[in-house]
Parts: sequence; structure tokens; C-alpha cells
Amino acid sequence: MPGRNLEAVIAATREVGDMAMARWRGEGQVVNVWNKSHDNPVSDVDLAVDARLKAVLGAMVPEAGWLSEETADSADRLSCRAMWCVDPIDGTRDFIRGRPGWAVSVALVVDGAVELGVLYAPALDELWVAQRGKGALLNGEPLQASRRTSFDGARVPADSLPKIDRDLVMVTKPNSIALRMALVADDRADLVATLRWGFEWDVAAAALIVAEAGGTVTDAFGQPLIFNTPRAQAFGVIACAPGIHQAVVERLHDRAVALTSPS
Repeated sequence: MPGRNLEAVIAATREVGDMAMARWRGEGQVVNVWNKSHDNPVSDVDLAVDARLKAVLGAMVPEAGWLSEETADSADRLSCRAMWCVDPIDGTRDFIRGRPGWAVSVALVVDGAVELGVLYAPALDELWVAQRGKGALLNGEPLQASRRTSFDGARVPADSLPKIDRDLVMVTKPNSIALRMALVADDRADLVATLRWGFEWDVAAAALIVAEAGGTVTDAFGQPLIFNTPRAQAFGVIACAPGIHQAVVERLHDRAVALTSPS
């Protein structure tokens, strides 16, 4: 199933990415923006991309469930072996501010694992593609993830670092968590880590891209990510060079426990 649809998924992702690009930076029709909740912006472009992807991908694999940031969740997906896991515009803040760090993220999950992932960042002219067991590509070129073995000096996409993490090195940080993870797949970063509950649609495609490039991806406690779960969430994500993964888990452990323990 995944192999048969890969080129069609890429075409669909490109189509909606280019559609969003036409509205970026106020070009063409004005983008309407509002907050779904406190400090959680969404635009009419997010919704248009979501609707188009649901129609096209849904027709491609009719038996697949659907999980998207911009669609009300339904428990029906839990009875499906396959599920589309979509973030129509990951990095909406960058999109509405005219910054390039946003992307369309599309993944096909089968039996809880991501089988194919496509991440398209039209403002950066970057198309990331991965298929389970077949490697990962950026604009058609094979990816090799960071092979760093020393935690000290690891490159992290960040705007600032807490004092405890000042032994790390900051690199450019796109708003999109998927694009930050993808930087590890392309050896432009060594580590991306979050310490909050995150949704599956944020990381599904990028998780496969990193793993197929030879990187390691887990939750904040170092456990494997599982997709199409009832909550559609995991606590944190770590995407990094395999040689520093254990050091990252150890560095984050006490903070992760403090944030997840009952008060």
C-alpha cells in the first residue's frame, strides 16, 4: 500500500504546499488568522490545506482513518489499521509572520508505525520524503543523519538555552517542530528535544525521516513513539544522533519526571 501511493502523496503534498505558498507574506488574498485557544493561532489557509488533503488522501486509501490538527478527532480511526496523520501547516506562527520555517506534514501510519512521511517546506524549497526501510531523501538526495558521539557541543535548533544546557550550541530554529527534527536527518543539527505533551501530527512524518536517515527518535523518556493512540499524544520527543541519545535521556530525565508527576 505505501509504495503504491508514495508519488501520489508527494504530488498531493506539493499541491497544497504551493497553494499555501501563494498566500504567504500577504501575496494574493489576505490571510485570515484567529486563535483556537490561548496563543494557538490558526488561519484560513490551514483549514483550506486540511480540507484538500482530506479529500485527496481519503480517496487514495479509503479504508484509512484520519488524524489532523485541524479536524475534530474521531475514535473511528482507532479501528483502522491505516491512518493518515496530517499537520496542514506545521509552524503556523512562521507562516502568518512571513517567515519561512513552516511546512506541510503528511504521514501514513499502519499498525501504529509510520510507513511513509512527506514534509514539504515550499518557502525553503525543501521536500523531505521517507519510506519505511527505504531511506530518506531531501530534494531527491539521500540523507545521512548526524553521527555525533559527544553530547558536549551538540547543535540544537533554539532561540535560547537554560543555564544547565549551555554546553550545547544553538543553530537556526524554524517554528515547525517537524522541520527542526528534519535538520537532524540532514546533519544540520545533532539534537531536538521537547518536554511537553505533543500531538502525533506534529512529529509523525519527521520521525520517519529522521529514523530512515539513521537518527534516533523517541519520547522524552527514551521510549519508542507509537502512533494512532487514543490520546494521539506522547510526552516530549527526542530526535538526535544515535551516539548521544542516552546522554540526552539522562540530561532530561529529572525535568521530564517533574513535569509528568502528579502535583
